Amino acid sequence: MAITGSGSLAISFFVFVISAAFLPKGTACQQTPNLATDNVTVIEGETATISCRVRNNDDSVIQLLNPNRQTIYFKDVRPLKDSRFQLVNFSDNELRVSLSNVSLSDEGRYVCQLYTDPPQEAYADITVLVPPGSPIIESREDVVSEGNETELTCTAIGGKPAAYIRWMKGEEELTGETTVEETYDRMFTVTSRVRFSVTKEDDGMPVDCIIDHPAVKDLLAQRHLEVLYKPEVKIVVTYPEGLTREGDNLDLTCIAEGKPHPHQINWLRVDEDVPPHAVVTGSDLYIENLNKSYNGTYRCVASNAVGEAYVDYILYVHDSRAGEGAPQKIDHAVIGGVVAVVMFAILCALIVLGRYFARHKGTYFTHEAKGADDAADADTAIINAEGGHNNTDEKKEYYI
Repeated sequence: MAITGSGSLAISFFVFVISAAFLPKGTACQQTPNLATDNVTVIEGETATISCRVRNNDDSVIQLLNPNRQTIYFKDVRPLKDSRFQLVNFSDNELRVSLSNVSLSDEGRYVCQLYTDPPQEAYADITVLVPPGSPIIESREDVVSEGNETELTCTAIGGKPAAYIRWMKGEEELTGETTVEETYDRMFTVTSRVRFSVTKEDDGMPVDCIIDHPAVKDLLAQRHLEVLYKPEVKIVVTYPEGLTREGDNLDLTCIAEGKPHPHQINWLRVDEDVPPHAVVTGSDLYIENLNKSYNGTYRCVASNAVGEAYVDYILYVHDSRAGEGAPQKIDHAVIGGVVAVVMFAILCALIVLGRYFARHKGTYFTHEAKGADDAADADTAIINAEGGHNNTDEKKEYYI
């Protein structure tokens, strides 16, 4: 009876499986550099690829076994009825198989086997990563008052391996206390708790629970803090703008901010009564026709459910004419500039006048001496100075 090619392959596979299954108990499979494979890490639901590589093949059979030692591929034939396994490449030197839609149950040691004497084996461990579910963040209380401590809890359920949880409050990293629980299906639940005291600056501050896991990125939960704080108070002088003088009116406004908003604002005078004709309207204090008996400390007190706060204004009433005779401020720079200009002008005038007088002084002495050199006596010199210009050359001297 003739045997076809496919029938021959089936018989070879049957003989190989029977031989492998009934190897003597003491028979050891040899691990040599001639047969190689690689470990595979894959995320649940994705595809893993196993490659069995032979350096020198003498026509020996290559097959791939699952962790239960069941044959997945015998050469290029798939005896195992699991369509998720698909042949990627088959040659004398490689058997490459893909496994799609990987689940946690696929995790384990896969065997590349080369049927020689003794058989050669190489092992590929498939590790399946399971991303945890979205983290859940909870707070011990929804609202916390400034100065008190709050506690936040973050839980990451169902990851493999166990997730690592980090905390951030704005730009500040917080340190939490972490517990890890392994479940029956080799999964992990991680819980982290963080405690810290809050201030009014923390109101509205985001607190992030960040999950670090090799199977997922950018996984976090966020919660904004709601902090109650006592009022912050300040007093604004609406009138007058300058000194408070006798006869003037005084108008003060108290501004208070807090959470919750201040429900009460009061004006009082420290150690004394408020003047009888002072008018308080909400957050405003108005006193007309001031006199020195009103001097003192006026206090604005604001309160809410968290507490109260106050700020003081010290009133000092000056004389009615105070500040009127105060000398005006002198601008020394302007005065200095004017003086410099005047001095420069005087200096220029002196130079011009000096040159003018020097020039005319030389001419005068020349005329006075005219005829005096040839005179026999003083009378003749005077006569020659008064006349006789036609006989004597006129001499002039100029000094520049």
